[in-house]
Amino acid sequence: MAVEPDLAELASAHGVAVRYRDADEREVEVDRDVVVDVLAALDVDASSPAALEASLQQLRDRDPDALPPTLVVDEGHGRALPAPGRITLEDGGVREVGGSVPADLPVGYHRLACRGQDVTLIVAPPPLEPPPPTWGWMVQLYALRSSGSWGGGDFADLRVLLERSAGEQGAGALLVNPLHALALSAEVEPSPYSPSTRRFLHPLYLHVEDTAAYGAAPASVRASVDGLRPESGDLVDHDAVWAAKRRALETLQPYDPAAPSDVDALDEERRDVATWYALAERHGSDIAEWPEDLRHVDGSGVARARAELADRVLFHAWCLDLADAQLAAAHEHAAGMAVGLIADLAVGCSAGGADAWTLAGALAPGVTVGAPPDDFNQQGQDWALPPWRPDALAASGYAPLRSMIRAVLRHADGLRVDHVAGLWRLWWIPPGRGAREGAYVHYDARAMLAVVAIEALRAGAVVVGEDLGTVEPEVTEGLTEHGMLGCAVLWFQRDDDGALLPPRRWHPDTLASISTHDLPTAAGFLRDEHVRARAEAGVLTDVDAAREDASRDRAELLDLLESEGFGVDDPSDEAAVIVAMHRLLATARSRIVLAAFTDVVGDVRQPNLPGTVDAYPNWRIPLSTSLDDLFTDPRVTAVAAALRARA
Repeated sequence: MAVEPDLAELASAHGVAVRYRDADEREVEVDRDVVVDVLAALDVDASSPAALEASLQQLRDRDPDALPPTLVVDEGHGRALPAPGRITLEDGGVREVGGSVPADLPVGYHRLACRGQDVTLIVAPPPLEPPPPTWGWMVQLYALRSSGSWGGGDFADLRVLLERSAGEQGAGALLVNPLHALALSAEVEPSPYSPSTRRFLHPLYLHVEDTAAYGAAPASVRASVDGLRPESGDLVDHDAVWAAKRRALETLQPYDPAAPSDVDALDEERRDVATWYALAERHGSDIAEWPEDLRHVDGSGVARARAELADRVLFHAWCLDLADAQLAAAHEHAAGMAVGLIADLAVGCSAGGADAWTLAGALAPGVTVGAPPDDFNQQGQDWALPPWRPDALAASGYAPLRSMIRAVLRHADGLRVDHVAGLWRLWWIPPGRGAREGAYVHYDARAMLAVVAIEALRAGAVVVGEDLGTVEPEVTEGLTEHGMLGCAVLWFQRDDDGALLPPRRWHPDTLASISTHDLPTAAGFLRDEHVRARAEAGVLTDVDAAREDASRDRAELLDLLESEGFGVDDPSDEAAVIVAMHRLLATARSRIVLAAFTDVVGDVRQPNLPGTVDAYPNWRIPLSTSLDDLFTDPRVTAVAAALRARA
């Protein structure tokens, strides 16, 4: 059913799009009922003609001179005000102002009182300084294995990786998967992109032997803990790794005099997240299945439950502290790198997790985000992650976004924003609807980018936006305007005729790579593994056509290597072709060029196969080469030499 003009006016005022352009640039009309449902998620009633009229009237009755709840200005620029006001600066200073915001305010978050309103005033910085041209690696931390790890990579492995890549190879950057804290009970969530909270770190990455408690424990206790180490298998068994580490940490906790001992002494944010983990041990990791009086952080039963579970709350708070300390120690080894450690930021949080529990007022309950139908997935995508409410963010002065970005950058030198288009708009899927039945909801991108820029400026960090796939031009343009990088991936960089674009012609304001975690590895691409895996998982409708496409793409790549001077004598020599691919990558104009260890050592399986859950071992595939041997592997040294030469 089509959307009538009155509903379109109401929807537009609340940032809800009633139409959009799909991947083929065709205009698609959003169904009227979907628009009504999305508005309902924003507490706007359009469920009947009378309700629609009342909501419209409320909208039209707004004071045209009223200030928005968050006002954004650029440093060095003023803005007219409807009346004189008072600005309370972030540092506590107060300035009386006339009819405009002065142009000499410092960058940051301030308060503006004007005509009875008290709003947040954000002064955005100028464009961030571009990073120096450099190269480095990208890795899934859980996939690393070493002689000292417990069945999967950990913060100690990250420390070694930073130390050796920087010291021995001269690498300038290392990008890791999101290190956000994931659900641990009853099963460990394997996907780093479905975090319980984006403000804290995953305890699964703790290195038990690097804790003060391990060093202080008697030899007999240390021996007992050592005996808990799980054996490595063909896949990373997150459940077994955490079960072993949990038992070890529970054994060691009494030997750490710095471990928290009073729940009431914990800061509120850490106490609440630790409480969620303690409650999840008892009730599972989905707050929708918890008793009614526990489903919100302010629920009537929470204080009582926290007291009953005080020991478990303190245990999880201790684990969060340990993770922060161990990442900080690893991060020290990024000192001297041209860029350093780049942290990945997931696009959302689990609908039943700690952030959904503690930040419920800033999220749209029951709504999930995803993507509309396209050629890759004709049913659309539902990522099962609740979106920020744009009105709640603005009303809070973007406080939840600020604290999240700040937390991720606490021990990092760069930020990769997954699905960066989400700073502009997200595909909202209302409760009870399928992925196709959604609508785009727009955010104040100027405010969102200002927050990211301020936090990056204060951390001295570079920002990279993952702008792959169907992305509006305003996204890439907005990144450039703010001094942020986009992404350039070999398979996606094409000219106007659809041919592969040589890396020497890629845009310089990008982070370049051959592939991503959602795409085939170099060896997988050469062997058509991405076709086989998707066919086996049942997500391909025409396998023969996919094989033909893969064959054509492979031939196109080999032709590009030849034309750019990197051809190989024997195209069936997979190792030679992969090195040639990286030599080609080294010619990219991009400011940062990264290679994935999975590509370099010839691993065939990609970390994640989009569109699958149980049909493929997503986020559980280890790197085939041990960290102990990685830096002496001739393939790694050859690629490092090729990328290092670009500088």
